[in-house]
Amino acid sequence: MKFEDLVVWRRSARLSAELYKSFTDCKDFGFRDQITRSGLSIPSNIAEGSERNSKKDFIRFLHYAKGSCGELKTQIYIGIDIEYIEPIQGKSWLNETRELSAMLVGLISSIEKQLITEG
Repeated sequence: MKFEDLVVWRRSARLSAELYKSFTDCKDFGFRDQITRSGLSIPSNIAEGSERNSKKDFIRFLHYAKGSCGELKTQIYIGIDIEYIEPIQGKSWLNETRELSAMLVGLISSIEKQLITEG
């Protein structure tokens, strides 16, 4: 399975690019660095796990990606509270992180079932 074919990878990569574009002018370098890194971590972990050629490794990296989703979600909430992120944009990003997280859970479950049937 090529990671480029995974909808969850494509959507998370698109979200990461959006975050980078949105925070280009942010003067709070700590916040900008943290939110863009957590966003970048989602598709990066999906890709890295996929390239490992081991379903167990892939699952492990998908869990890392899911953790990064939670990290990003937290930063979006904080960004809204401190008025770095417009509420409408923040709600859209929060919804996308929820959907990505659910997609990752589904992909993890699917790969775990494959391991059981192969086992």
